[in-house]
Amino acid sequence: MGIRMPAKRTTVRDLRRHNRSLLLSKLYFDGPLSRHELSGLTGLSAATVSNVTAELGEERLITEAGLVESDGGRPRVLLRVDPAYGHVAGVDIGETGVKVELFDLAMNRLATVEHPLASPRPDAAAAVTQVASGIREVITESGIDEATVLGVGVGVPGTVEQGSAEKGSVEQGGAVRVHAPTIGWKEVPLTDLLRSEGVELPLFVDNGAKTQGQGEMWFGAGRGARHAVIVLIGSGVGAAVVTDGTTYRGSTSSAGEWGHTTIVYGGQECRCGSRGCLESYVGAEGVLARYRKARGGKNASDEDEQTQFAALLEAAAKSKAAAKVLEETAGYLGAGIGNLINLFNPERIVLGGWAGLALGEEYLPEIRRVAGEHALAHVFDQTEIELGQLGPDAVAIGAATLPVAALLDQGADPRTAGSKRGTAA
Repeated sequence: MGIRMPAKRTTVRDLRRHNRSLLLSKLYFDGPLSRHELSGLTGLSAATVSNVTAELGEERLITEAGLVESDGGRPRVLLRVDPAYGHVAGVDIGETGVKVELFDLAMNRLATVEHPLASPRPDAAAAVTQVASGIREVITESGIDEATVLGVGVGVPGTVEQGSAEKGSVEQGGAVRVHAPTIGWKEVPLTDLLRSEGVELPLFVDNGAKTQGQGEMWFGAGRGARHAVIVLIGSGVGAAVVTDGTTYRGSTSSAGEWGHTTIVYGGQECRCGSRGCLESYVGAEGVLARYRKARGGKNASDEDEQTQFAALLEAAAKSKAAAKVLEETAGYLGAGIGNLINLFNPERIVLGGWAGLALGEEYLPEIRRVAGEHALAHVFDQTEIELGQLGPDAVAIGAATLPVAALLDQGADPRTAGSKRGTAA
């Protein structure tokens, strides 16, 4: 006989929060909408919708957005989330640089700064200094008051250890540690370091592939899909697995390390210390290493990694060595995507990341063809494979959605309410 757990009582406060969250989310993603439409779409009574929207209006979270004709009655007022309510910042800590962007609540970009990092194995303290500087710069450049910033989302190239004792949950105020062995980070106390640099805004930290995934699901190529995998290919490789609209995290939030699945048994060494990882064959660093080897140790160019990768793509038209390396890369990537299709049965796979987009623009038909050869036929036929729509800013855009998600989930300002989405501190 199993042990019966006591049912959790739903309080009036829980119900109020749920109703606020439901209406805010519906207005954010589908607005502007009238109160009548909100009632029909959410199943809430007209009285509840009226009371909650009045409350949200008093807090200036929502605003009127014109009128719409009704059948035989007075025109109905349209409502939407007010873009001017606050601002959010998104940070992409990559292996080659730091990007910081500032948005209003409608995700209109107001300012962007980029700082290169001196090494593909960046020192954590140096990266944090660049992040803190970038946050100050975008606030100054946009001319906004820092007090209007709801929070800062940060996408990182590694596993994020949640600041809560409850696995997979988030508690505002908890310390966040980042494990990124491929760049030499071990238990980096990221939020503590940012606080020591003078960043006092609410912080939300997540793996960069997952923030890219949320950005593409909200505003890009994943929109409308319930089951999707959004892959990130830059220097390294990752993925966000979305099922029933929720990112799958696993028991310790490290799910999605697709780059460290084995594509070649006993293959070339990966930065993680293993051999034959997909990342070592399709990540930009691994691709450029194979090209360098084919050219007797000569780099594609003397510039940074992204410039070298672009030079490799350009060289393919006249260099057999370049063409062979890229065709092999498309093959490995197609096989890896075939594995994702067999494992997760997604309706859509989105290829993103700066290297993934560059490669996909030239080789997407070949990637699709190889994926079809390695996936079960009836599953592959039901899967779309598309390029991401948010471009190289996808990680930063997705990171900026983390404080927005906290606002929508809680139905309240993340500056004054704890969050259980992303990793907040």
